[in-house]
Amino acid sequence: MKEYDYLFKIIVIGDSGTGKSSLLLRFADNTYSESYMSTIGVDFKIKTVKIDNTTIKLQIWDTAGQERFRTITSTYYRGAHGIICVYDVTNKLSFDHITETWLQDIDKYATSNVCKLLIGNKIDLVDSRVVSADEAKHVAEQNNMNYIEASAKTDSNVEKAFTTIAKALKDKVTQYPSSAPTSTVNLSNASKVTTNRGISDSCQESSVFKKMNFSSGKCT
Repeated sequence: MKEYDYLFKIIVIGDSGTGKSSLLLRFADNTYSESYMSTIGVDFKIKTVKIDNTTIKLQIWDTAGQERFRTITSTYYRGAHGIICVYDVTNKLSFDHITETWLQDIDKYATSNVCKLLIGNKIDLVDSRVVSADEAKHVAEQNNMNYIEASAKTDSNVEKAFTTIAKALKDKVTQYPSSAPTSTVNLSNASKVTTNRGISDSCQESSVFKKMNFSSGKCT
């Protein structure tokens, strides 16, 4: 019996301290810790989800937000099907850096039309909030992204965020059923994707991913 139908690579980017690792740990392991430990380089988790009777394995890469690691982490944009940009709703600078830094990195390193999602994290800190939902929605609309507010601490909208991007990626594939061979989806020359047959869980992109093109970068 097959374990999954599709395997998608998703990377999570944003400033250090915005809660990227906390969101990933909450989604993948349903755990949360108040202790803060900055990610060194890149880490990843694997989580399988069921969407519309389709089993999807997500390989989610958690990248370091510090400037000194950006040269290293930039290589992980290659082959990503989806990119989640995270900012802290209590930290205006982390929000400003979405457009000033992170979206520019996506344009520079990722494939064109990669699926993008903006997450405003730490919405549980109501009294400390400095970035409004309207501001974030405006940035998302201007950059062809969907926007979700979440809290890793309270587990608010965390699963919704990751399943939203997973569903968007699945929908991109199923829009072109006649183009899909039995074991791989090959839609043209953008980022890469695999289906279940003959695929190991190796994290080496060259052996894991086949090519796929998306018609739109927005997660709809």
